[in-house]
Amino acid sequence: MIIYYNSRCRKCREALSLLQDEGCEVEIRNYLKEIPTLAELQQLVKLLGCKAEQLIRKEEEVFLPFHDKKLSELQALKLMVKHPLLIQRPIVISGNRAVIGRPPALVLNLLLKSSKQK
Repeated sequence: MIIYYNSRCRKCREALSLLQDEGCEVEIRNYLKEIPTLAELQQLVKLLGCKAEQLIRKEEEVFLPFHDKKLSELQALKLMVKHPLLIQRPIVISGNRAVIGRPPALVLNLLLKSSKQK
């Protein structure tokens, strides 16, 4: 599993703790230091089954100039590459599935789905 993680985020810490308590091997990806590429974000959107704009944390100050604008998929993705703080967190990936861990307990859904497929 991979978790897009910000150590200052309580939800990220909770999600990681839940996964570790379940015995999961988790690769921690500090997305503020290891900024996802455009291609990686496109893949995340695909795995999550959402629009790029749904990944944006719209309450962040850096988003204010864009608040009243309708962003295209590409514009939203490029904005997150330029300002990774805008990326929703935590995001957990397991195989070909992903989930935004808000609330953190949602990350456990990935474990349930994985165990049902075995």
